[in-house]
Amino acid sequence: MLMRTDPFREIDRLAQQAFGAASGTWSRPAAMPMDAYRHGDEFVVEFDLPGVDPSAIELSVERNVLTVKAERRPSLRDENVEMQVSERPLGVYSRQLFLGESLDTEHVHADYHAGVLTLRIPVAEKAKPRTIAISAADDSRREINA
Repeated sequence: MLMRTDPFREIDRLAQQAFGAASGTWSRPAAMPMDAYRHGDEFVVEFDLPGVDPSAIELSVERNVLTVKAERRPSLRDENVEMQVSERPLGVYSRQLFLGESLDTEHVHADYHAGVLTLRIPVAEKAKPRTIAISAADDSRREINA
């Protein structure tokens, strides 16, 4: 189970889009769009991070809080270039997710491809449904799904 952390994050994101301030600083990181869904025995979270170098992405889990930080740096250009249009946002992006006790934070798998950071978080064994055998007084056994 994933829980969102900041109810005002979406308002900040919409304001940034409306006023063109889509980048952030380390003291006030911008939000990054994400999708999250369950696929079988794992949760999948996808973050859009176009133009971000994989070495500029930090991923950490402390207790049940997953933190993703990324920095989109300016591309290397000749200093004598006179910029005509600059619409691609630069700066720092950050997102925190509270992961429920039912997820296995020890086995998070991360992959970055085509500007999308994909995290796969397995469901903990203790949270998976299991079958429990019940013995009766007449020594016959029956199974009940828990």
